[in-house]
Amino acid sequence: MELRIENLTKTYSNGVQALKGVSLTIPPGMFGLLGPNGAGKSTLMRTISTLQEADSGSITLGDIDVLKDKTEVRKVLGYLPQEFGVYPKMSAEVMLDHFAVLKGISNRKERKDVVDALLRQTNLYDVRSKNLGTYSGGMKQRFGIAQALLGNPKLIIVDEPTAGLDPAERNRFHNLLSEIGENMVVILSTHIVDDVVDLCNQMAIINKGEVLLHGEPLKLIDTLQGKVWKKIVDKTDVAAHKAMFTVISSRMYMGKVVLHVYADAQPDGSFESQPPSLEDVYFASIVRHQPAKV
Repeated sequence: MELRIENLTKTYSNGVQALKGVSLTIPPGMFGLLGPNGAGKSTLMRTISTLQEADSGSITLGDIDVLKDKTEVRKVLGYLPQEFGVYPKMSAEVMLDHFAVLKGISNRKERKDVVDALLRQTNLYDVRSKNLGTYSGGMKQRFGIAQALLGNPKLIIVDEPTAGLDPAERNRFHNLLSEIGENMVVILSTHIVDDVVDLCNQMAIINKGEVLLHGEPLKLIDTLQGKVWKKIVDKTDVAAHKAMFTVISSRMYMGKVVLHVYADAQPDGSFESQPPSLEDVYFASIVRHQPAKV
């Protein structure tokens, strides 16, 4: 069951055009939707998850018309939004049981079996009786995935799931996502490039409401072979280099600035070739689609 998005548009009442003819075909597996804050990722996720209307276009999940058959979509949807609130004085076990009732699992024994299985899967079974208010950020995110998995969904959407997690919690969360992402469509919406590198075999980059490119991460990286060049400069020289070259990224290193420049050939003898990364693909796609400076 694949998710197909065609020519989706959305403009808010304040005039912001959040989606501009977005078209994507997303197969089963982990799909990374990468873009900066304000790129339109959350608007797209909310539209797919039936939380808001589109102005035009279509979304289908298998045979389901997502924009028209919202009730049918919700039966097969698991959703972990960017801001996921919990009742702090309720235990994970009780809260998940409550969510299971809302999902239509009315048989008490069946519900207990499902809740126990999900708490084990998300490595929360040993702390199932603790109040959710005592959970760490990573534990709350894992609980969010547990509720998203209720009802054997065909589509799971996770929006910025690792923002604010420490490295150990992020690794645990990644392992959990990789386990569940084999037999269903899982959309990982993020601005963290490493999340996509670690998890996704298909991806798209979106910015200012438009899909800039999509495909397999390794193949997208290959398109930049021989086109990324590195130079270390003083901070005072950065502006001049940005005026002369297509600088796709810069970072501080031991008091200097490391520049990555996009060019079909070596800009000059002071640059050295740099093996491209997905981060280079990300920054290059955004920089190359920016309006030309006058």
